[in-house]
Amino acid sequence: QVQLVESGGGLVQAGGSLRLSCAASGISFYLNPMGWYRQAPGKQRVWVAKITSGGSTNLADSVKDRFTISRDNTKNTVYLQMSNVKPDDTAVYYCSTVWGGRDFWGRGTQVTVSS
Repeated sequence: QVQLVESGGGLVQAGGSLRLSCAASGISFYLNPMGWYRQAPGKQRVWVAKITSGGSTNLADSVKDRFTISRDNTKNTVYLQMSNVKPDDTAVYYCSTVWGGRDFWGRGTQVTVSS
């Protein structure tokens, strides 16, 4: 059974930092690309970052100078390091992957940035 469990969210002041984690199970993690998405209140879920099995990364223009995505295959975990956060970063953050032709999502972790 595939499970993705996000953690690390919380309340942070603008300009601060936060690291989100997503622990995966039920997949061959080292083979899988992983992604982070976010959904702000009243808005659609949008892509934030992705990392390939080989460690290549891409980030959305809105975050690429402030966020970093990384992975630790020994821990089956993908991270999203958020720096210089802004109130617009307030959202529920989800990690996602594809396994067996299906999309899988975690339940998300709330990030709230105060101004």
